[in-house]
Amino acid sequence: MLILVGIGSNRGDSVAIVRKSIERLHAFADGPVRASSLWRTSPVDCPPGSADFINAVAAFEGASGLTPEALLAALKSLEREFGRATAPVRNAPRELDLDLLVFGDERRNTSVFVLPHPRATERRFVMAPAAEIVPAFIWPGTAASIDQLLARIDDAERVERLEEAG
Repeated sequence: MLILVGIGSNRGDSVAIVRKSIERLHAFADGPVRASSLWRTSPVDCPPGSADFINAVAAFEGASGLTPEALLAALKSLEREFGRATAPVRNAPRELDLDLLVFGDERRNTSVFVLPHPRATERRFVMAPAAEIVPAFIWPGTAASIDQLLARIDDAERVERLEEAG
């Protein structure tokens, strides 16, 4: 099953943090991890004065026996390892933000999380990097590919590719 993880940072050495977190995702993969380019993006729904983000998306086949719940717990643990603390303000600057976007065709709607990610298809900072690595992937619950969903986004969000996918 294809897993997509959104990666972001706007505090600390964000480029290094995003690169290191992509490396760490190999622990959950059966095979290679494909990662998008790094993108500098404007903060969305963040407190005034928030710094730009460095964003990326990683795609991989999940390791045998991996569940969405186990992966989500591991991603939250990685965030804490990289210095993220519970913020008193929603969407406050953070060293690392890892979002479980898609876990195959799995669906969840609990108090802990919603799968697929409920706002990802509306966010250019998620869909542009995802379109680099899995443009034809049909987003669960839609009949549309990531490329098609990206083309539908109409916003003023600024996204700028920093470097090519690696």
